[in-house]
Amino acid sequence: MTIMKKLLTSAIASTLMVAGAQADISGDTVKIGYLADMSGTYRDLAGPNGLIALEMAVADFGGTVAGSKIEIVSSDDRNSPDVASATVRRWVENEDVDLVAGLVASSVSIAVSDILEEKDKLGIVSGSAASSITNEHCTPNHIHYVYDTYPLANGTASAVVKEGGKTWFILTADYAFGHALEGDVTRVVEANGGEVIQTLRHPFPTPDFSSFILQAQGSGADVVALANAGADTTNAINTAGEFGLTQSGQTLAALLLFLADVHALGVEAAQGIQLTTGWYWDMNDETRAWSDRFMEKTGVRPTMIHAGVYSSTIQYLNAIKATGSDDAQTVRKQMMATPINDMFTSNGRIREDGRMVHDMYLAEVKTPEESKGEWDLYKILRTIPADEAYRPLSESKCPLVTGK
Repeated sequence: MTIMKKLLTSAIASTLMVAGAQADISGDTVKIGYLADMSGTYRDLAGPNGLIALEMAVADFGGTVAGSKIEIVSSDDRNSPDVASATVRRWVENEDVDLVAGLVASSVSIAVSDILEEKDKLGIVSGSAASSITNEHCTPNHIHYVYDTYPLANGTASAVVKEGGKTWFILTADYAFGHALEGDVTRVVEANGGEVIQTLRHPFPTPDFSSFILQAQGSGADVVALANAGADTTNAINTAGEFGLTQSGQTLAALLLFLADVHALGVEAAQGIQLTTGWYWDMNDETRAWSDRFMEKTGVRPTMIHAGVYSSTIQYLNAIKATGSDDAQTVRKQMMATPINDMFTSNGRIREDGRMVHDMYLAEVKTPEESKGEWDLYKILRTIPADEAYRPLSESKCPLVTGK
């Protein structure tokens, strides 16, 4: 075969491959909907900057995949399952959205996952914490990416009990995430020889924690644990400081604390708090390089959710590139078959229940003396290996695992 014929044959083959790929991309467009709390309690930990992380991923991919353009739409779910459900139903029924990304409040994610399963579209949950999302609420149409309440309990609660915190008072956000975290923490505390002597649930969100902190002080528990997140957590910590909770001898355990929260509190107020995180911007050269790009666009360092949105979007687009399809089940199967090695994690993997398992980290907030800059906030105490961090499949209630 002459060189000219080889080139012609190659060109025809390439054209057919692209045409075939486009034929399996619905509407010749891959459309991603970013749904998150853009203005409320969870704004800083995900919010508008999570959308920027998603836009970075699409830009890094070149704006197209498998010969088709990539489009992004976004909406504020206002932490309301009803608002979120209406938005997602409109997206998938009328606007051809292929992937719903972001997803922060656990009640929102659980509600949205039902619609995604009904319409056979895909969701990637990067912000929600409830471990039930890939346990009793698992579906074949969503993936839970960044973290959940199981490793939060295995990390922070386990460490605090081992340091002498035997009796616990848990202050819980009264919705799916808080309930899941309360349950997982209770399991770990009791397994390590401790006791939960009282739980108290607060409305979500709550602007005034005075009465709740007073009840926590009155309990006499060694540990006052906060099973909440975002502004609720920072408000509770500030109130505890005003009431002298730790000065009176009790330990304050923030079970879910984000970088944005610590930054808002400041190292003076947050120093010494232990927390579990799925990622930290200053871990290595790769995390720092990506975080520098993110900060140039946002003015802040990324939380683990921001990093997870970027990573999961790249993995999603790589799966479409590999298969030439945006079909939800085809893409999910490809994502499950592909190890995750990037700026977010090494050797991460997506299990059949939809849980992306990866190493987690027990961290401690630095003292003012240890901190060398505005965002130099954590020291990593230990790595929690993936298989130790997440719920083992042997304990799963997910029908995709049990077959029931």
